[in-house]
Amino acid sequence: MGHLKRVVLITIGSVLLATGLALLVLPGPGLLLVLAGMVLLAKAVPSLHRHVEPIRARAMKAAEDSVSSWWRVAGSVLMGLSLISAGVVAGVFPELPFAGWPTGCSLMVSGLILFALLVWSHRRMRAATVVDTTPVDTAPVGTVDTPGTANATATATAPAGPAT
Repeated sequence: MGHLKRVVLITIGSVLLATGLALLVLPGPGLLLVLAGMVLLAKAVPSLHRHVEPIRARAMKAAEDSVSSWWRVAGSVLMGLSLISAGVVAGVFPELPFAGWPTGCSLMVSGLILFALLVWSHRRMRAATVVDTTPVDTAPVGTVDTPGTANATATATAPAGPAT
């Protein structure tokens, strides 16, 4: 790996990791950014690969938990709408403390990211719960059920005559 590529991966990975750590206590997709940062850092520093999978498992579990019930989805939607509304208010009323369009835009982008992650989590969870409805005992179309093959059905017959 080239020196410049490694420096870029470490820089971007570190920024994503630091932002993700901050978002663990602030509203936002903290674990997903921690995961993204760790993936980039692991590409630059191979000894970090062992830390990626536990973070990935935890981030995916958190994403699935966020859409596991209707009240969690409703709370996430309410938070997203609140972030977007706060962004509009911060942009329209610059006399408020820490207000202005830069703050407002960052709040609105955070709300939109929350909605995008909510939709992604919902689709991922729904895809994982789809059950194959094909009956177990049916053979695929075009196969013949012949004795002595993998598709053969074993039948047991009772012995003829009185039982002893």
